[in-house]
Amino acid sequence: MKQKTFHLLSTLIVLLALALSACGTAATPTAAPVTEAPVATQAPTEAPTEAPTEAPAAPANPNLILATTTSTQDSGLLDVLVPMFEEQTGYKVQTVAVGTGEALKMGEEGNADVLLVHAPSSEVTFMEGGSGQDRFLVMHNDFILVGPAADPAGIKGLGPKDAFVAIYNAGAPFVTRADDSGTYKKEVSFWTKAALEPKGQSWYIETGQGMGASLTVASEKGAYILTDRATYLANKDKLQLEILLEGNNALLNVYHVITVNQTKWPKVNYEGALAFANFMIDPATQEVIGTFGVDKYGQQLFVPDADKTDADLGL
Repeated sequence: MKQKTFHLLSTLIVLLALALSACGTAATPTAAPVTEAPVATQAPTEAPTEAPTEAPAAPANPNLILATTTSTQDSGLLDVLVPMFEEQTGYKVQTVAVGTGEALKMGEEGNADVLLVHAPSSEVTFMEGGSGQDRFLVMHNDFILVGPAADPAGIKGLGPKDAFVAIYNAGAPFVTRADDSGTYKKEVSFWTKAALEPKGQSWYIETGQGMGASLTVASEKGAYILTDRATYLANKDKLQLEILLEGNNALLNVYHVITVNQTKWPKVNYEGALAFANFMIDPATQEVIGTFGVDKYGQQLFVPDADKTDADLGL
C-alpha cells in the first residue's frame, strides 16, 4: 500500500515538474521588427521669387515745378525722362517749357523749384545773384543753321560769323525766336560778333515762340533759322529745311540743371529739386540721355556730360 502511494506521489511530482517546465519555456512572443520611423521629407522648396517692387515712399511734398527750355520738350527727351523720375521717386512734375531767359526769371522769382537750361553765361549770373543753390552739368548737343536747300545766301561751308554776314548782305529771310531763350542768346552773339543789327529789317522775322513752332515758320517762309540739332531732327520730316552749317565749336549747346535757392525762397521744394538734379546726373539716366533718338535718327541727340566739367567743354 505504501509502495503504491509512493509511486502515485512520484508520478504526480513528475507531471507537476513537466507542467512547470512547459510554462517556463513557453515561447516568448517575438517583438515585431523595429523599423525606423519614416523620416519626414521637407516639401520641395520652390525657387525664391523676387519680391514685388515696392512703390517709393511718398515725398513730404510730391509736387515739383520744372522750368526748362522748349528744346528739351520739343525734342521728346522730357517725355522719356520725366515719367522715369516720377516712377522712381514718387514726385509729380509740372513741366513749364519756355525759353531759358524765362525759365531763369521763374527761378529768380521763386516760381519754379528746379531749372534745366542752356545759357551758361546767364546761368553763372543767376548763381552769382544768389537765386540758384546747386548747378550740375548734364549734357550737350549743338546748334545748327538750317535753311532752304537752294541756300540763297550761299552760307554752306562758311563759319558762323561769315554765314550771318552773308545772310544780312543777301537780305535773305531769317526767322528768330526773339524770346530771350538760350537759342536766341546764341543767335544774338553771332550778330554781335559780326557787328550787325538785324532788328527792324524786313527779312528778319520774329516769332516769340518756341523752337518747334519757330522751325515751322521758317519752313513755311523758306527762311534760315538757328536751332538745336535735337529739335530739328525730331521735326525734320515736317520741314522743308536742310542743315547748311554745323560742326563748329562755337555752336556747342550745353545744358545744366539748377536748384532754386531755398534760403532766398523758403517755399520752394528744394528736396524735390535736388532729387531731380541727382536723377539727371545719375549714370543710369545719363545712359538713357546718350542713347535717346539713336534708334530713330541714327545719331545721338544729346551727349551725356555728368562726368565732365565745364572746362572740359571749353566753358
